[in-house]
Amino acid sequence: MLLSVVVPVHRVQGYLRATLESVLDQLPGEPELLVVDDGSRDGSADIAAEFARRDPRVRVITLPEHRGAGPACNAGAAAACGRYLLFLDGDGLLLPGALEAVAGRLATDEPDVLLLGHDRVDWWGEVSAPVPAPAVPEPAVPAPVPEPAPAVLVPEPVPAVLVPVPDPAPAVLVPAPVVMPPVAVPPVGVSDDGTGSAPAPAIEGFSTAVPCLVRRAFWTGHGLHFTDGPYADVLPIHRAALLAADAGTLDSLDRTCVRHRVRRSGTPATTPGRHHFAILDAYARLLAETGDDPRVRAARDRHLRAVLDDPGRIAPEDRAAFHRAAALPGSYPAHRARRAARAAHDRARTALGRCGTALGTGFTRAVYRTDLLRPLDPNLAVYGAHWNRGVACNPAAIHAKALELAPHVQGVWTVSSRYLDRLPPGTPYVVEGSLAYWRIMATATYLINNSGFPGGFTKRPGQRYLQTHRGTPLKTMGLDRRGYPARTGDAGSERIVAHADQWDFSLSANPHTTEIWDRVYPAGYEHLNLGYPRNDVFFTAGPERTEEIRWELGIPRGRTVLLYAPARRDHHRGLVPHLDRRRGFVPHLDPERVARALGPRYVVLVRAHHSHDRPARPSGTGVIDVTDHPSVEELCLASDALITDYSSLMFDYACLDRPIVGHVPDWDAYRASRGTYFDLLSGRPGDTPGAVATTEDELVELFRSGEWCSPRTDRLRTAFRERFCPYDDGHAAERVVRRLFLSDEE
Repeated sequence: MLLSVVVPVHRVQGYLRATLESVLDQLPGEPELLVVDDGSRDGSADIAAEFARRDPRVRVITLPEHRGAGPACNAGAAAACGRYLLFLDGDGLLLPGALEAVAGRLATDEPDVLLLGHDRVDWWGEVSAPVPAPAVPEPAVPAPVPEPAPAVLVPEPVPAVLVPVPDPAPAVLVPAPVVMPPVAVPPVGVSDDGTGSAPAPAIEGFSTAVPCLVRRAFWTGHGLHFTDGPYADVLPIHRAALLAADAGTLDSLDRTCVRHRVRRSGTPATTPGRHHFAILDAYARLLAETGDDPRVRAARDRHLRAVLDDPGRIAPEDRAAFHRAAALPGSYPAHRARRAARAAHDRARTALGRCGTALGTGFTRAVYRTDLLRPLDPNLAVYGAHWNRGVACNPAAIHAKALELAPHVQGVWTVSSRYLDRLPPGTPYVVEGSLAYWRIMATATYLINNSGFPGGFTKRPGQRYLQTHRGTPLKTMGLDRRGYPARTGDAGSERIVAHADQWDFSLSANPHTTEIWDRVYPAGYEHLNLGYPRNDVFFTAGPERTEEIRWELGIPRGRTVLLYAPARRDHHRGLVPHLDRRRGFVPHLDPERVARALGPRYVVLVRAHHSHDRPARPSGTGVIDVTDHPSVEELCLASDALITDYSSLMFDYACLDRPIVGHVPDWDAYRASRGTYFDLLSGRPGDTPGAVATTEDELVELFRSGEWCSPRTDRLRTAFRERFCPYDDGHAAERVVRRLFLSDEE
């Protein structure tokens, strides 16, 4: 076996899937992929186990507790069988063709260490200029050997040699890391589970950013291993490179092979603090163990300057101290620290200014500024749904349960003046943009929404914002939407990230959703894997309620009820001008024709997407327009099957364990223009929820033949339900209320 790729894994659930695929999608027989679960408390371990079940090249090694990436890499190296080792971050990528190029080089030359080129991509999708593999350093010039010191005085033998660190490119101050070992930091009042009762969790450290292959026999023969704490590969990776250089067995590959994905949150690269001073100790030890090798000192100074200049590592107030401790040549320009501090202060002051233009009159702005000085009301909660369209979705279910379990919390809904007629009688509300609206936005302790609060607001310390979202993602969301043409009129990436920065909690109904949100909304919120409260009714409503809803809709007894609920087509907007002008609901099938073809036994309920303000009104025998019905959940209860294309309603409907039929006449266009996370038409269990048609005639035939509810489609639906409904059981609203309002951690 040529290669063992070791991937240390800790809190990388949004990135790990692509990392593992980037390795496995290359040479068919290579490599051995060792995933080391370093005590992950997110979904990373489950993702690794999923890959191991389906691919024999993947092995999962589970550490009994979180040790850090350094010990995790050591565990992987000890279990490896390949001739060469490659250490790859859990959020890194092996670029296409990299393994083929590596195998080609090793087929003609077998160095002990092979240095690789790399680049990095930030959360905006900007890729840095490639950093080539460092030039092979000259062998060390032999020096007179001093009288050896007594063995007891020799430091613990951790090998250390250095690979030259290239000067950073102008736009990239710090090269991308190979591994990111952890370091325990002093308690800061936030525990690993967010309770605030324990020390902060270990955070990832940094490396020297030189990806390389190391011959396993060379690695073990020289006793190389990663150290604990941050910058843990300064010693072993540099030692390996310089040992190989001195022996004439160091080589480099002129190709960009590794890409590091820079995460916006959850890593110390974006968390300034004194824990970065650990790099000083790492290089001090390296210098001591290499006899103050001049190659080490030159690269040390370049690396320390890069760390010093990185605002994500050394805080402005610590830069002078870092400069002194590093003993770098020259004096530190104090004015740079003052300028950086002023810039940070200016950024904080712009938070209120951003929402100023949305506040309307100067009087409203003045009142809002005054209200921001008032104390928060500990028993006030603000709810919003679908950009202030009314009482709906997860926020509505949470509000209803809060009235039962937390009656001391007063709930107020924000609503646009256009949708006041949609409010249920007796609903406490404020009109979007009014003085009352801005007062409660300034003083409420709890903020609950499935979209956002239009107009912008300044989130205050002490406010707790729960983002419930509106469904499970099939189509790309958040930052993943970049690069797809169907995003006309959407918020830009900066606004998406700024909005996510406001959240304290993000609600999820399944591991797939949590994995996606973790990556596409990069911020410091806590995931609540508690299920969707709006789906509780699917588990609690009995057949009597179903009959009531059908009677209210005027559906005769004995009919088979089909709910047709298509998604909005983003790729029509701006791309198909006549549809863009019309902006109404234009169904991709003719409900009346389908109803006529199926006969009087069937009734088709047509539900347009809530974003269509002027929907076409389908009518005719066997067709009922239910677009204005206040509860899509009740429509689901009233139906015997769902017909949809790409609507996230399919994931919620799976809770009912009733047939889901796909009508997807434009799948290729939809996927190309919007992007999707899996292939709805693949027919694979877990991907496809049931029968699928691409034309109206095929759809009608599915019902006539009975295939819509056959044993085959039942099996598909079961797998789909297991994948996307694991947290839903009828008690999601209760769990959310207890967690948010009653601080129940269980």
